[in-house]
Amino acid sequence: MKILIIRFSSIGDIVLTTPVIRCISQQLPEAEIHFLTKPQFAILLSSNPYLNKIHLLEKEFADTIKELKAENFDIIIDLHSNLRTFRVKSALKAVSYSFNKLNPEKWLMTNFRWNILPDIHIVDRYMQTASVLQVKNDAAGLDYFIPENSEVDQSVLPAFLHSGFYCIVIGAAHATKKLPVDKVIRIIEQVALPVILIGGKEDRAAGEEICNATGGLAFNACGNFNLHQSASIVRQSRLVLSNDTGFMHIAAALKKKVIAAWGNTIPEFGMYPYYGDLKIDTVNFEIKNLPCRPCSKIGYSKCPKKHFKCMREQDTDAIASKVLEFWRLTETHG
Repeated sequence: MKILIIRFSSIGDIVLTTPVIRCISQQLPEAEIHFLTKPQFAILLSSNPYLNKIHLLEKEFADTIKELKAENFDIIIDLHSNLRTFRVKSALKAVSYSFNKLNPEKWLMTNFRWNILPDIHIVDRYMQTASVLQVKNDAAGLDYFIPENSEVDQSVLPAFLHSGFYCIVIGAAHATKKLPVDKVIRIIEQVALPVILIGGKEDRAAGEEICNATGGLAFNACGNFNLHQSASIVRQSRLVLSNDTGFMHIAAALKKKVIAAWGNTIPEFGMYPYYGDLKIDTVNFEIKNLPCRPCSKIGYSKCPKKHFKCMREQDTDAIASKVLEFWRLTETHG
């Protein structure tokens, strides 16, 4: 049996598909599993031992279809479910099963605060899509595989980090998901423990501002390391404080304790840190009962209401206290 799984983007969403890949591979060992995604996200899957082949969504759609047709897939598991995946499924004419994105329910929540969202994590909804194959969730959490040549040796990090550090993910795809710089600075000062800042090249300037303000407590890794290398740093950390972003899910996949700070999005969308049945500490910080929240299922470049209360009112004392609590837990229990 040859199976095609489709998820085009983005970092977090693709990491959240990994239990589906693993469970199909382990429970249907005779199956050949392929994955279709965008070129920029192939790195997330390149070292996944449960995949037989990765296909890329080319600029010329016809080229992608030609390549996929040659594979003669038996089944398509569509975990993206949009117009382009419809075109893929129509062209391949294989038996297909599609993920329910709950767009009407999310629209009602973001526009009218009418919550009829099911109380179920997106991983379990992905698994429901694959259940037609008689595959069950093994409850082992997410996967993230770091190639050996991408592991970051501790010797390349500043000496003050060698006895242990935590990570703060300061990046996010949208500004309304990011803790403000002054809030991050305040947390670092209150915790007073070594920290590495994780983000992309676009977060480099914010990282420098944070480092300059915190007196040698922080190391700015934003833009200095590729995705796998940043994941390696996260794996070496004691715990992770993150915005609602892809690295929150990478941290969960690496079985790290995660403190999540939520801005315009909400955990009820079903994309909070996921560990399956593993008992790993995690906590969500959010400003509840704001009449404007959630304002979007994704995010904006700036607060539509101009006050940004969902992040500006975050309790830095409480977040710092939780960081310290999790740090102490790693010293006693690992």
